[in-house]
Amino acid sequence: MPAYQQTNRSWRAIRRLILGAIVTLFLALFVLWRIDSPRVERFRMALVDRFVPNMEWVLAPVTKFSRIISDYQSYSQIYERNQELRQELQRMKGWQEAALQLEQTNAQLRALNNVRLSPGLGFVTGEVITDSGGPFSQSGLLNVGRLDGILDGQATVDGLGLIGRISGVAETTSRIIFLTDVSSQVPVIIRPTGHRAIVRGDNTIAPRLDFFDSANDILPGMRAVTSGDGGVFPADLLIGQIVYDSDGNLRISLAADFEALEFVRILRNSPLDQIEGAGGLVGVDSDDGIVQ
Repeated sequence: MPAYQQTNRSWRAIRRLILGAIVTLFLALFVLWRIDSPRVERFRMALVDRFVPNMEWVLAPVTKFSRIISDYQSYSQIYERNQELRQELQRMKGWQEAALQLEQTNAQLRALNNVRLSPGLGFVTGEVITDSGGPFSQSGLLNVGRLDGILDGQATVDGLGLIGRISGVAETTSRIIFLTDVSSQVPVIIRPTGHRAIVRGDNTIAPRLDFFDSANDILPGMRAVTSGDGGVFPADLLIGQIVYDSDGNLRISLAADFEALEFVRILRNSPLDQIEGAGGLVGVDSDDGIVQ
């Protein structure tokens, strides 16, 4: 028999012997730890006191590995919790956006209810159903028309400020020209100085302020309201605040929210009694001559 085969057989025999000894030792330890007896318990404690302190170098890696496993489980739990928190944050952002939209809508509706208008003004509420969206035309289409008492030239507001005027009326629909349109020119009064000017649309979100007396007296933050000149728009309708553009020109930051127009008011002028002459305020009963 070759020498290498004898060596292999010897190693196999030695491995079997070592494996058998280890199995026998483990079985003996198992049986020893399962016996419930005071003498066996004292023997177990003596073995622990004798061998465990000398095997710290063996137990240290096991302890480290156990801690690593525990830390990994903790990190895994933290990661899962972090993912849940991120998903919850995304849901909260969605609720926040919905709340902001509801708050804005609520503010517009409250403003519509609280707008102080002249006693001679009535109004019809309409819905903006479409807008032109063209680069040279700033207009929209409303779902109210001639049957609702809408006439050309009537002013429209959204509760926060002036939007524009009616330009074109059908039976059940009407067209509104926004303040931002190039054909829009509105006479205004600057508050609190009382200066008069013209707000001219130029197809931008902030119309220009032209034809004012002195730019030095007009400061950013002042309000522009309709003057009522020309009889197209009622007086004292808020348009917006004065701002400067990048070129130093005066413009109007519109109070109306043109990016979220849904419902608007169309103001209808009620005819007022005309006073003719200095005595027009006093009426005389022609039958008995008694002054009313």
